[in-house]
Amino acid sequence: MIKVSVILPIYNVAQYLDDTFTSLLNQTLQEIEIIAVNDGSTDNSEEFIKKYAQQDQRIKYYRQNNQGLSGARNTAIQYATGKYVYMMDSDDVLSHTDALQVCYEYAENCQADFIFFDGERSTEKGLYHISNISRTHLIEENKKYSGEYLLNLMLDNNIHNSVVWLLLINHNYLKHLYLTFYPGILHEDELFTTILTLKSHNIYGLRQSLIKHRIRSTSIMGLQFTKRNLNCYLTVIDELFKFQDSPIIRKFAKYTLSKVFYTGHQIPFRDKFPVFWRACKSGYLKYIGLKPALVFWFKKKH
Repeated sequence: MIKVSVILPIYNVAQYLDDTFTSLLNQTLQEIEIIAVNDGSTDNSEEFIKKYAQQDQRIKYYRQNNQGLSGARNTAIQYATGKYVYMMDSDDVLSHTDALQVCYEYAENCQADFIFFDGERSTEKGLYHISNISRTHLIEENKKYSGEYLLNLMLDNNIHNSVVWLLLINHNYLKHLYLTFYPGILHEDELFTTILTLKSHNIYGLRQSLIKHRIRSTSIMGLQFTKRNLNCYLTVIDELFKFQDSPIIRKFAKYTLSKVFYTGHQIPFRDKFPVFWRACKSGYLKYIGLKPALVFWFKKKH
């Protein structure tokens, strides 16, 4: 029986794949499958994937034209057969050789829809430490939580984090939701994880740091903030209101849009008009707030 399916979307990360595959293949949990989707890489990522696939039959390799992170994850999920799904970025490494074992056993003991844990962010240059991604200090282990309670808790403490690589998800729960990643956008985790969370009343936290996430200058999150980032966040909020118009979604919208429009001051002035007009037409100005709106328009980029 496959206990954990590791979803591994790959796009132009050849120089990091040795570390990533080694991290996975050295896990003490042997009953895993690694579903590697080459999402139209133009570097030599494919050579590394094939090399490791020849060494270990637990690696399943698929290739497609570039569809972005959402498309690659959706493809990989279609082929997943494990009891749990773990979505790992292809330039990250697990912090401990027993990370998946610990997660699997904890999720099994709790019979959770999904569990969440902590991690660390680091830059690519020498893996210089930036920050902990820590939320689990707010909860108790072995205690069941509802998604709405947890989302409120994280928003109220200003430490909400939507990334899927801090989750181990029960595959049956995921299939029950018919939930996939919204295609063609950045920040797709914000939409996916929020719905995943709000649909559940059976979530558990594991108070351990288990993943090291690499921030690269050439990655989606490492690039300069642009009009596209803002438009994608607006799409996320659009879709969340289609899912549910409720106090928690309105709180999420305020939390998210106030931050991203504050950051949005750095986009070119000519790009500000269409994205701000879109937000106003959608009725989101009340979620952006006065101060972030003023910063968006008048703060100069350094």
